[in-house]
Amino acid sequence: MSLYNRFTAHLDAVLDALEADGTLPAGLNRKPVTVEPPRDPGHGDLATNAAMVLAKPAGSNPRALAEKIVAGLERLDEVESASIAGPGFINLKLTDATWRAELAAIHAEAEEYGRSSTGEGVTVNVEYVSANPTGPMHMGHCRGAVVGDALATLLEHVGHKVIREYYINDAGGQVDVLARSAHVRYREALGEAVGEIPEGLYPGDYLVPVGQLLAAEYGDKYVGAPESEWLVPFRTRAVAAMMEMIRSDLALLGIHHDIFSSEAELQAAGKPEAAEKWLRAHDLVYDGVLEAPKGETPEDWEPVELPLFRSTKFGDDQDRPIRKSNGSWTYFGADMAYHFQKAQTADQLIDIWGADHGGTVKRIQAAVAALTEGKARFDVKLIQMVRLLRDGEPVKMSKRAGNFVTLADVVREVGKDVVRFTMLTRKADAQMDFDFAKVVEASKDNPVFYVQYAHARISSLGRRAEEAGIDLPAPDLSRLGTEELGLVKLAAQFPRVVEGAASAREPHRIAFYLNDLASAFHSWWNLGNDNPRARVILTDDPATTSARLFLSRGIGQIIRNGLALMGVAALNEMQ
Repeated sequence: MSLYNRFTAHLDAVLDALEADGTLPAGLNRKPVTVEPPRDPGHGDLATNAAMVLAKPAGSNPRALAEKIVAGLERLDEVESASIAGPGFINLKLTDATWRAELAAIHAEAEEYGRSSTGEGVTVNVEYVSANPTGPMHMGHCRGAVVGDALATLLEHVGHKVIREYYINDAGGQVDVLARSAHVRYREALGEAVGEIPEGLYPGDYLVPVGQLLAAEYGDKYVGAPESEWLVPFRTRAVAAMMEMIRSDLALLGIHHDIFSSEAELQAAGKPEAAEKWLRAHDLVYDGVLEAPKGETPEDWEPVELPLFRSTKFGDDQDRPIRKSNGSWTYFGADMAYHFQKAQTADQLIDIWGADHGGTVKRIQAAVAALTEGKARFDVKLIQMVRLLRDGEPVKMSKRAGNFVTLADVVREVGKDVVRFTMLTRKADAQMDFDFAKVVEASKDNPVFYVQYAHARISSLGRRAEEAGIDLPAPDLSRLGTEELGLVKLAAQFPRVVEGAASAREPHRIAFYLNDLASAFHSWWNLGNDNPRARVILTDDPATTSARLFLSRGIGQIIRNGLALMGVAALNEMQ
């Protein structure tokens, strides 16, 4: 149990006692009650709003209630003092022994420090990437891939069972275009001079090997054959080849999905029909006519009766068609069925989408609310675009790849860990610049370097102590002063940060926290530049050296744990 959870339990025990003696009525909602660091560290180590949020439903004065809560908390051995601020906020100052014990706990729990069971085994399906299977991964896909993968790891870390899923959009017109593009490369592989790739087809050289495979399999059988004869087999093989390429690209980032779901298989299995049947049985689909689109005259629009989902019942601004006038499924209709399928094996659903899909969020949220009868939590995380720069200038597109920069090329240039860390240095809904020079810059302005440098510095300490011939005794943590305990207090926030990031579905919080922790460590380290007695290794004081090394290694453990959640390896030496 983390320090913050432990003090939440202490507070609950005090509130239970106040209920037992009649000070508080039984059954009050304690969910709004928090235990967290105060905004101003000068006020103490922990703060709680318990008196503020419970006083009104209890019919009590906040400050009077705070006095009774403080009386209970002051009895704890871990509390040095408790005080009331303003109308009823409670601030606690913990004993130095409590923080030393927490540092020991970091060492004892090692890589498990920060792990929790707050997810209670609830199954969460995280669907991410789901790029159209029409080419290699490019940097437009990269950010969502990293955010989704880090989020899945984060949720597992707090006790969720996680399903990592990729939805293969292999039933739309874009895969027919892929098949036609592959047919051009197939003819080229057989010796035909195809010239410029026709407008509207995929021009990238990545389809050259696909054409060669098709030529080896079919010979010249389909060179002059009508499209109806070769479209389906070419589509099937081209999609398979693209998915193999996509899996390989994702593996470069350390990303592996549990499930790859096919839209074509979903439709072939009749899942959209099943979803429609269920919705009709619950009066959530009806046959109706949509209003004319805004800005168009009646002459431009022909009213057609379509099956409409009652999306407005769930907060959308209009009901949505699930089929087109020709009877085929709309994108929404197919997506609705897909989410219905996912909800059969998961309690909660998370979709990682590009920001350009923001306009469809309301309707799919409405569909999930309907199909799960409001029982499944469903979040859509919108990921903003990444702008590629080299020395501040936009990166030119790659003609070979088909007018985009491939993810593989970027990973090979700067490394998996740099790409993954950088993608988590901003909130997902904020636009990002990825400058090839800056992401590898040895500067405190580069959080990738700054955090890794902190870990490398810590790793160097053990080597330096050994080289200096220092025989370290068991650490006497009473040797740690105010600055050192300040570092422990920040390190002790890690479990709380992890739980908060998982609850909010925001993995970038881990990167932000690690940057703050690294900054605090570097500041502590730099004290030794002006004061030699503040250095970690003191050849004439092995006891203090041992305590400071113990602290440093504890900070290193937190950095490793945080980087592991991000899918990033900690460096022991900077290259």
